[in-house]
Amino acid sequence: MPRRYFEDLQVGQVWEHGPRTVSRDEVVAFAREFDPQPFHLDEEAALRSPYRGLIASGWHTAALCQRMVIDGLEGESASLGSPGVDELRWLRPVRPGDTLWLRVECVETRPSHSKPDRGLARFRYDLRNQAGETVMTMTGLALFARRPEAS
Repeated sequence: MPRRYFEDLQVGQVWEHGPRTVSRDEVVAFAREFDPQPFHLDEEAALRSPYRGLIASGWHTAALCQRMVIDGLEGESASLGSPGVDELRWLRPVRPGDTLWLRVECVETRPSHSKPDRGLARFRYDLRNQAGETVMTMTGLALFARRPEAS
């Protein structure tokens, strides 16, 4: 049984998740499968790139963020998935050995008028590395089931 329904979300609520350390092997494995650019795959080529070293794909960074969200927030909730992301920004590269922390803030909630068994929440995500530098920001939407007695 989920522990968090739509009614449990409040604007201004904050969750923090982490840490998650990124390994060289996972950076290369993700890149090999989904984003095979030289600065994600090959350390020598990455040294010659503007990044001066191996970096994780931005899509890998977003996937790591999603995993942290599921492990810490939505995995224990009545999540119904997401209709999308409004804004996604990769601000700094994520490198092998970086340790990531995630801050999630609920910035809007609204019950669905067409489907009274659910509601929509908007979240602001701030993913930071071990130095406290923001590496990625995102604003996204999520659907949550309402408590059965509330719908």
